[in-house]
This record gives sequence, structure tokens and C-alpha cells, in this order.
Amino acid sequence: MAQYTQTLNPPKTLIPKLPNPNPSFSSFKTPKPKSKSFPTLSVSAKAAQNQPPLDALLNGARKQEVLGAIGTSLSNCLSETNLHLTVPGLKSKTRGKVRDVYDSGDYLVMVTTDRQSAFDRILASIPFKGQVLNETSLWWFDKTQHIASNAVVSVPDKNVTIAKKCSVFPVEFVVRGFVTGSTDTSLWTVYRSGVRNYCGNVLPDGLVKSQKLPANILTPTTKAADHDVPVTPDEIIERGLMSQADYDEVSRKALSLFEYGQRVALEHGLILVDTKYEFGKGQDGSIHLIDEVHTPDSSRYWIAHTYEERFQNGLEPENVDKEFLRLWFKDHCNPYEDDVLPDAPEELVRELSWRYIFLYETITKSKFKMPSTEEPIHDRISRNVAQALSSL
Repeated sequence: MAQYTQTLNPPKTLIPKLPNPNPSFSSFKTPKPKSKSFPTLSVSAKAAQNQPPLDALLNGARKQEVLGAIGTSLSNCLSETNLHLTVPGLKSKTRGKVRDVYDSGDYLVMVTTDRQSAFDRILASIPFKGQVLNETSLWWFDKTQHIASNAVVSVPDKNVTIAKKCSVFPVEFVVRGFVTGSTDTSLWTVYRSGVRNYCGNVLPDGLVKSQKLPANILTPTTKAADHDVPVTPDEIIERGLMSQADYDEVSRKALSLFEYGQRVALEHGLILVDTKYEFGKGQDGSIHLIDEVHTPDSSRYWIAHTYEERFQNGLEPENVDKEFLRLWFKDHCNPYEDDVLPDAPEELVRELSWRYIFLYETITKSKFKMPSTEEPIHDRISRNVAQALSSL
């Protein structure tokens, strides 16, 4: 999150065919692949037996239960916070696209809201989204400590993480395993326009949308005004955005995190397609992973067991992220240039909330706990954050 920069904080991965569920996610038609020379996708029988029951999560009673809770919470989203007015000791507020970040002096208090962003804009508010993102990140932060230390200090609330202050590198490390995407900086968009050297990566002719890359690649970006700008490793060093040593260390960590994330996702029936990481340097000079990790906001996920067949038939992979909402806005407006955007249809809002919860439950193998509605969300967060800060 570049908004709080001042105060804060190539291995190959095989994608398998997995057994049978029949997801109900919407499908999109794409040009049929011209070449079949993509890597063979396979998985051991033992790994297949360990897959979670995706069909039950996608189409069973759990979905109806969750959709019911989503429907009653559409008007109770956490779209804005003002903890600097309700919690003693918070000095300032920095409003990001999704997170509100407060300076407590020694630490940062990061509140993940229900705001939904894409195209560098706020598109809607999605019930339970903030809690899903916060809890998903915390699960991954815990699982990836052997690869990269993180800035997490405590978690006083379902939507809140208190973190160490870091000096944030002004570069987002985007790692990609497939040719896909719909935004201006996505790999498929630039590749389709004729670009064959992207962020220092030489790309061969003949790739098609949704094709797996021969190896994962880094496509770093930096901020210019309110949008992301792709940069090469050489440009990062030449502009003084990072030292060579810091870039080398962070790029190694980013690729290792992505490879690990792909492996874990695959064990749970999903493909981690691409993601972004942010890093910062602590007061002792150590480099920490910050912000969020492998969430459906920062990452693309596809259903693994249907990927190969759909790819060969020229169909979009079944996704478990916000891509379908991006596509709806691209079909109904110019999200980059229109001053006023249309309201996201309630049906899509419900579906996106469900997909985020589905992803959390599939990855963590735990049931998402719906928050109590007895206490207003902002009051609950204020109380929990005040208590936590008093004990730090």
C-alpha cells in the first residue's frame, strides 16, 4: 500500500487435473488456443485424494447459508472508518483503496474495510470482505514465515492488524505464472498489443490467453499518481527506488513465496495464477513482507481440476477472485476514464462476497465465522483496538 509509504510498513510449478466437482461459476468464451505445446499438467493419485470437497463448498448447503448472511449484511458493510476520532492515541489516518491505516506512534493500525477496488478505483462495498482479507492474509503470514518475516504484531479484531512500522519499498512485486488479465498492466493485455519484452522478461511469440508460462516471472510496478506503472529491474536500480542488494533479496523472496503459494493452493484444488507482494525495511534493517498475502484482492485463483480441459476448448478458466467483476465494469463503462461508474449489480456483489468466503474456507480448511450483528462494526473495532494498544 503505497499510501503509507512514509510511515510503514524462477521455479516451475506443475498444475494438475483434479477430480470432478461441477462448479457453477460463470463461463466466458475466449479464442481457442493455436498451439498445444504447453506444459503437461498432472498430479499424483495421492495428491488427488487429498483434495477438499470443492463441489460441496461450491453448490451445497454451505453456499446457501453464506448467501443468506450476505443478503442481510448488504447494508451493513464497513465502507469507512474514523478510529482517530474514537480511539485515544491514534495520531492520523491514511485512507487507502481498501485499508485505513492509523499511526499510533510506535505501531500502525491497519483496518481492512469492505471497499472493493479495481482499475485504481472503488467499485462497491462487499459484505465480510474486510474480514476475509485480513484473516486470509494472517493465515498466509503464519505459513510463510520460513520464507519471509512479516510485520504483524497483533490481531485485536477480525478486520484489524497491528503492525511494525517499516520503510516501504515503492515497488510492488507482481509475480505471474500464466498469460491472463484484463487491466492495462496485465500480461495478456500488453502481450496482445504486441509487447514481447515486459518488465525485463522476454516473451516468445505464439502465447494465448490463460496459457501457463514456462516459468514464473516478476513484473514489478511502481506508483505514478493513482495508477501502477510497470518497471524493469534495471530501472528500479537506476531510479534509486531500491538498492541492488535489496532488490535481489526481495525478488528472491517474492518468487519463493509465489512458488510456495502455488504448491499450497494446488493441494487445496486451486491454481494461484498471479499475485502481488509488498515489502518494507524495519528499523533494524531487516526486510519484512507487509500489507497482504495471497488474498483474492491481490491474487487470481482458478479452479484447478477444470483448467486444462477449458484451456484446450478455448474457455476462460473458472475463477475465484474479482476478475468477473472487473469484466462486468469493462463491459458497461470505461472504468479508467468515466467520471461516474454504474452501481455494481446486487447479484454480483453477493457472488463476489461468496467467492471470497469460499476461497478462505478452501485454502484454510476452516469455517468462516460470521461476525455478530449485535454491536455496530465500528464500535467493535474501536473497542478492540483501544484495548490492544493499551497493552502494547
